[in-house]
Amino acid sequence: MTQRNLDDLRTLMRACVGEDDGIDLDGDIQDATFTDLEYDSLAVLELAARIETVWGVRIPDEDAAELETPGAFVDYVNRNAARTGAGR
Repeated sequence: MTQRNLDDLRTLMRACVGEDDGIDLDGDIQDATFTDLEYDSLAVLELAARIETVWGVRIPDEDAAELETPGAFVDYVNRNAARTGAGR
């Protein structure tokens, strides 16, 4: 099982919103809220779907809505990948 980190998540976040959207994902974004990062609820749900596709960890919509920061997403992924043996 691979432990994921903020840089891994940042790559998926960029793929979800694209570089042209003007969202700055550089720097320490671990504890920044998705709202502060100009990530709307649809983008958060898209990120959760991409995590499932790429990393094999399912994040139900209701859980994704409660994960307010990139750091919370990384923690969730690592906890749940360990339980399910996912995390390709």
